[in-house]
Formats: sequence, structure tokens, C-alpha cells
Amino acid sequence: MYNLPRYIKESLYFYMKRTTQNLLSQFKALADPVRARIVALCGVAECSVSELKKITGQSQPRISQHVKQLCAVDLLERFKDGHFVFYRVRTAGDEAASRRRLLGLLPDDESQFTKDIQKLREIRGDGEIAVVSESDRLLHRALVELTVARPLGDLLDIGCGHGRILKLLASRAHRAVGVDIDSDARRLARAELLLAGTPNTTLRQGDMVSLPFDDEEFDTIILDDVLGAASDPGAGIKEAKRLLTTGGRILLLSSVGDADIAELRMQLAEWAAGAGLRLASPRAIPTENPDWLLSVATVADGVSAAA
Repeated sequence: MYNLPRYIKESLYFYMKRTTQNLLSQFKALADPVRARIVALCGVAECSVSELKKITGQSQPRISQHVKQLCAVDLLERFKDGHFVFYRVRTAGDEAASRRRLLGLLPDDESQFTKDIQKLREIRGDGEIAVVSESDRLLHRALVELTVARPLGDLLDIGCGHGRILKLLASRAHRAVGVDIDSDARRLARAELLLAGTPNTTLRQGDMVSLPFDDEEFDTIILDDVLGAASDPGAGIKEAKRLLTTGGRILLLSSVGDADIAELRMQLAEWAAGAGLRLASPRAIPTENPDWLLSVATVADGVSAAA
């Protein structure tokens, strides 16, 4: 085929399947060593242009050109987070499986990739050493128990903070997305998630009552201790319901603090009912003198998830 006239090559390319054309374009993009390094990095964690510039030693215009080409062939996705723009390997979409197979060809033992990842860790810092209380350990155990018998699928953690629950559950999810309105929390979460080794996890800026996702996009949604401080908790639950797939579930996690347990249970039930959700009886963690309430909400019979 390589000795054929150019016009014949182009006509053959035109009649190939679109997926084949995309694959050839992706091979061509990965043929550049710097672009291969960028893809390897963005397969481990979402990276900003500034981080990619420091790691590769390339100028910002060159990095911008490289990531533009990688986005054009659907290897990377681009998203804004405050004043920053991040890039990561696409984990969703119709061609996600073929993309994973292609990137699986990149060798795990390539020393340059290892050096790049270590440099990214140095740039982001060592993260914080979180102090985990006994009640937090019990909460984490309860969350894991909820995922053993039933897959998480696509997971959304609303109010993810520093990523403690994402670190706990991401390995059990197909993909995991964390949302927090606090930019400092997202910055720390990126460092934590990089250290934890969760390449299927991404972070987004967002307000719980208006999130940048499609209807019925997630199988499991965690409202991560955000309802108590919300000005309109019912609106937050309705927004989570909009994003929930048919048959999915919402985990309501609420810290008790100084609140009356009985009153908090009633509030959760009222908020869930107002959104057309059926709420299982909240579980107190620990049982005596609880610090947390954990409950599972599903769409009530006869009610559409996106309604």
C-alpha cells in the first residue's frame, strides 16, 4: 500500500471505517515521543499545561500544540477548572474500550514515563497525612460493604473535598468523578489521588445544584456531607436525581455534629421524598454516639430518574 500513488492511498483511506481512520490518526499522533509522554502522564492523572511544560521541558506554545493534536484525535479531553485548563485521557465515550487497548500498548517499564510521573508527584507535593478516626474507619467499612454486592459503575462524589472517599471507592468504579466548589480542596485532592494511583478519577469544579453533566450519566452518586450546609438541600438532591441512571442509587452521607439524630433523620426523609426518592432507613455510624448517618436513596416506583 505504501508504494501506491497518493490519490489511491487517499481514496482507500476515505472508504475505511471511521473507527479505523480514528485509530490510524491516533497512531500517527503517538508517533511523536513528547506526545506519547503527554498521553502516558494524562492516563495517570489530569494535567495542566503548566505541569506538562515543567515535566517535558517544552515551551508552552509547543505543549499547547501537542495537546491540541491529541484532543483532535480523541485521545485527550480538555476541561476548565477555575483559571486552569486540564487535560486527561478520555475514559468515556463510544470508543473508550478501543482507546484503552491502544494505550495499553505503551510499555509499563518505560523509564521516561516513570520519571515523568515522579516529577508530577514532586510538583504536586506529597499531599497531606490525613488523620482517620475510628468513626471514619467504620464509615469507610460501611461504604465498602455497600459496593461489594453491587457494582458502582460510573461514580460521582458531590462535595469530594480532599478525595478521601474517591480514594476509597475509585478502584471499584468504572470511572469516578469528584466535584467540589473549593479550588484548594480540588488541588489537594489531585495530589492525593495521584499518590493513591487512581487513573480512572477526575475532578471538576461545580455547584451541587447545577452540575455540568448529562441526564442519567452516573450509576452511583454520593452526596458527601453537603446537605447540612446547603441553602437549598432539596434542590441539591433533585440535581443528583437528574444525573442518576435508571436503577441507580444515591448515597446520602451526613455528619451528625450537634444535630438531633431524630430530627436529622426526618430532614433526610423529607428532602428525599420531595425529590421523588425512596430513602432507606439511615444507618448510624457508630451505633452508639454516632458521628455519621449513611442512607441509600433510589427513585420511587413510577417516577422517572430525570423527572
